Amino acid sequence: MSELLNRRLALLGEHSHLSLLEKCLHGIERECLRVTDEGRLAQTPHPEALGSALTNEQITTDYSESLLEFITPALTNPADTLDSLEKIHRFAYSKLGGEYIWSPSMPCPLPAEEDIPIAYYGTSNIGKLKYVYRQGLALRYGKTMQCIAGIHYNFSLPEAIWPVLKQTEAFEGSDRDFQSESYIGLIRNFRRYSWLLMYLFGASPALDASFLRGRSHQLEQFDADTLYLPYATSLRMSDLGYQSNAQADLTPCYNDLLTYTDSLRKAVATPYAPYVEIGTHKDGEWIQLNTNVLQIENEYYSTIRPKRVTYSGERPIQALMARGVQYVEVRCLDINPFLPVGIDLQQSRFIDAFILFCALQESAQLADCECGNASSNFLTVVKEGRRPGLQLSRNTSTVDLKDWANELLDTIEPISRLLDQSQGIDEHAKSLEVQRAKVADTSLTPSAQVLAAMTEHKEGFTAFSLRQSRTHAEYFRGRPLSVEDQTHFETKARESLAQQSEMEQSEEPVDFDTFVGAYQASILAISN
Repeated sequence: MSELLNRRLALLGEHSHLSLLEKCLHGIERECLRVTDEGRLAQTPHPEALGSALTNEQITTDYSESLLEFITPALTNPADTLDSLEKIHRFAYSKLGGEYIWSPSMPCPLPAEEDIPIAYYGTSNIGKLKYVYRQGLALRYGKTMQCIAGIHYNFSLPEAIWPVLKQTEAFEGSDRDFQSESYIGLIRNFRRYSWLLMYLFGASPALDASFLRGRSHQLEQFDADTLYLPYATSLRMSDLGYQSNAQADLTPCYNDLLTYTDSLRKAVATPYAPYVEIGTHKDGEWIQLNTNVLQIENEYYSTIRPKRVTYSGERPIQALMARGVQYVEVRCLDINPFLPVGIDLQQSRFIDAFILFCALQESAQLADCECGNASSNFLTVVKEGRRPGLQLSRNTSTVDLKDWANELLDTIEPISRLLDQSQGIDEHAKSLEVQRAKVADTSLTPSAQVLAAMTEHKEGFTAFSLRQSRTHAEYFRGRPLSVEDQTHFETKARESLAQQSEMEQSEEPVDFDTFVGAYQASILAISN
């Protein structure tokens, strides 16, 4: 363990500081496809009873009209965050009729590309902008890829912790600057070590063969309709998932907040020849917001993002540049198809300890070879993380995955104990032991268990996933919300519909072309 990490743990362990660790915030976003009783993509519109996808803060859609997104508030106790997520699921099931929520990350058998419905957000200019952005995604990456779902885990340390940690080093600058620099350091460490999360929690070793749309691949045949890799942990996060030639050169190595925002700023303002050739209009209709490397900064696909809550009309880059980093969004987590909401408290406890380790551990700038190692280790683990004797790259040599994983768990252990001490529990330590067992025995990992369940039941990916989806539907439908909670969600749904209607009726008469121009100018203004 590094001297800096030791010093910081000792400092946070002092009686006057220990309670700070209770004040970390946790928020979860879960994406999930709506499917029919046969396990096909639901072609129905977003259910009105769930409210407006544009203005409901807890239930919206992601890329497709069929891709739900459930959003919890940010809460100090992860048990409360998960309870909030479960309540959203229970409410959704009270309004889904005969439809199901698809249990894994990789999609159900999908219809033809043109039949995958893009999410619709109404007739306001912001609603149209969201729709055109998604049309652009379809052009750039195809609709199929946009139907992959995941768990996004939002985590922040309390603001009061940064002045305390700042004492541990000679930092010249404000507390806010130190906070942003520390979060960027956290992200660098996350890039170094996130392969461990993919080994422990990856849950997508197989997929429906139709997902590839005839593309060439190196996958093996599980049965007539299922492809897989025997040692894969997360095909979702492999090169079969989100691919982009335009983004290939856009790999910010997170040396500081300025270089990160700079690279995104340039990408949103720099034309990309193949997109220029397509143009922004076809037959007089918008088909993408612009012809640049990125239409908007959120298009940049990464395993983790620095974030700041935005004000109305403010763009993410503007918020980061104006007020610094407030929290991180971990984006690489698969949905665990064995768990009703796709994640549980035990996993959450370990992720908290892991992120805190990334924040407190020394984090030198990523040299070129380290950047390359981080990417290749991640890709190696998602495709063959359970392969016996698997070696990863560390500095200029190789190291056995299990040895390195155990070293990391040893370093995370005192952080788990400190979290437990701050809350008067032993759950973080228990979760750490569960992860140690997975390192010792690959059959305990979710990815291995998915393949084991498919083999045991003699079923392919779709049959397995539909069986799990039905099991979870039964779980949620058998636990209806209290009258009070049900009424709360129904009221919020109605209010969101009214809010969307009000937006559409009271909007100033600005034509959409002008609106998009102003939106584009907001980033160009920063660029200049």
